[in-house]
Amino acid sequence: MKTTRRLVIGVTGASGAVYARRALEALRETDVETHLILSKASEMTIRYELDQSAAEFAGLADCRYAIGDIGAPVSSGSFKTLGMLIAPCSIKTMSEIATGVTGTLLSRAADVVLKEQRKLVLMVRETPFHLGHLRTMTQLAEMGAVIAPPLPAFYAEPQSVDDLVDQSVGRALDLFGIETSLVKRWGEDLEKGKRG
Repeated sequence: MKTTRRLVIGVTGASGAVYARRALEALRETDVETHLILSKASEMTIRYELDQSAAEFAGLADCRYAIGDIGAPVSSGSFKTLGMLIAPCSIKTMSEIATGVTGTLLSRAADVVLKEQRKLVLMVRETPFHLGHLRTMTQLAEMGAVIAPPLPAFYAEPQSVDDLVDQSVGRALDLFGIETSLVKRWGEDLEKGKRG
């Protein structure tokens, strides 16, 4: 029996909805089934930043769940996934996950991923960080989460904002073992990184 590879994608209201959109677009070119959860605030951010409705955005995913649907498949550890990518991840959502608050499906799905020892990748969007943010990130890292802020990789010779987004998203998907064409790899794609 073949197991479907699934990835949960959470989107919060932090700036950077483009990261989730690009991840969903890239995953359509793979065998990974996507399960999308949008926070209420993300719907507003999607409209502001992408000039797109939440319904149009959700059309990129294989499955979409309402933020209050605590009975959704992704709320159970018996529903097998590769893990969860939260892109972008707000400080509010990060803090809820760290404290075990599971008041929405988004934080519940993240909690399930951690308890099942699956990969939870948080593309945290905030700057600068104060000590409380850093302590929360440390707590999450100790719990098994990966903190992966979408930082630019200038060694990849980006020519546009899209190149910066692609590199960050591709590196996040790498953490799940998902191969895409988004990443320019040092020692492979970039001549200056090749040896021998």
